[in-house]
Amino acid sequence: MKILILIISLSLALLAENILETIDRKLTPVSAQMYKKLINIEPDGSKKEFTLFQAKKDKDKMVSLFLAPDSEKGRATLRLGDNMWLYIPNVGRPIRITSMQSVVGGVFNNADIMRLDFSTEYTVTSQENKKNFILLNLKAKNDTVSYDKLIMKVDKKTLTPIQIECYTSTKMLIKTLYYKKLTDFGDNILRPAVVETMSPLYKGYKSIMIYGKIIPKHFADEAFTLDSLANASDLRR
Repeated sequence: MKILILIISLSLALLAENILETIDRKLTPVSAQMYKKLINIEPDGSKKEFTLFQAKKDKDKMVSLFLAPDSEKGRATLRLGDNMWLYIPNVGRPIRITSMQSVVGGVFNNADIMRLDFSTEYTVTSQENKKNFILLNLKAKNDTVSYDKLIMKVDKKTLTPIQIECYTSTKMLIKTLYYKKLTDFGDNILRPAVVETMSPLYKGYKSIMIYGKIIPKHFADEAFTLDSLANASDLRR
């Protein structure tokens, strides 16, 4: 009996992890290039927009290059697992940054902007089947992850997120992410093109992330190094 219970428990855990892996692949291919627009909206209605090119490889590498506005053009960020750096042309050398900081201000932090696979950072602790969605409770695999706990609503038909609540280890809600506008990007990529976020810590503020293109593409490992960050624009060729 104990062996049967153990087998069932292991099977359920494997099924939950497979769902998370499926969600990751629905959102982005293992390796891909993409274009994003970030919009920060202030309480008075004023906006600031940024356009980024991103290159992702495997589950632990990402480079972001700022294309607009002109004041940010040429800046680049690198993420290798839990480690992140910002390159500013005038400074000439990468500066270490953290996941909870934000290179663009607004409600999105660096981990949101340079999102790696959820299955890399989180373990599924529970799963509930609701009428129209699956509710996943996720726990960070270590204390370097930006959010200790996520509560993720997943659409049953598309297996893409609908909403994600992000919490600290003390169960304080940091922000809520809303996934909207399901879009076919081609290459079997069907995912929400818009992610909106608001936070009780930043009342009146709102940030929006809009995906313009997502294209599977292979990149060499050498592109994801500190020495290559100054030449991040070469990745667009």
